[in-house]
Amino acid sequence: MSLCQICGNTIDSDCSRCPYCHSILEADEPQQQSKARFYQKIVNIEDGLPTVEQALARLQSELHAASQEKIRVLTLIHGYGSTGKGGAIRLECRKTLDYLKGLGDVHTVIYGENFNRKNGPTRHILSRFSELSRHPHFNHNNKGITLVQMY
Repeated sequence: MSLCQICGNTIDSDCSRCPYCHSILEADEPQQQSKARFYQKIVNIEDGLPTVEQALARLQSELHAASQEKIRVLTLIHGYGSTGKGGAIRLECRKTLDYLKGLGDVHTVIYGENFNRKNGPTRHILSRFSELSRHPHFNHNNKGITLVQMY
């Protein structure tokens, strides 16, 4: 097992392309991979069809882990919901993230539908982390994700 240099997800060592962000993987020596610093990680908090409370607990856990692992940008896949109006997990996760931003616990929150070149906060985060221009959801108007820039 190794980690993708772009998204930070764990992948099989024999893969040539990351199954999460679809970036082409470069062959590195194992010792270099363990020293590499990962700026971004993609986490699917709706995996397993959790309740809203379970999803919020996982959100808190993933934010804490990202802080401990020195992840700079966390992409949360919370889904859009099956009603066509946005699901409860999406709404509650975004409320929580906005609250944490207000407290100063996270730096920036970018909703997936705003993750494009025309958005000011997106341009700012791209200037700091150019790797995000290769993000699989960049410029796709995806309402089922939210990006969080950590401190």
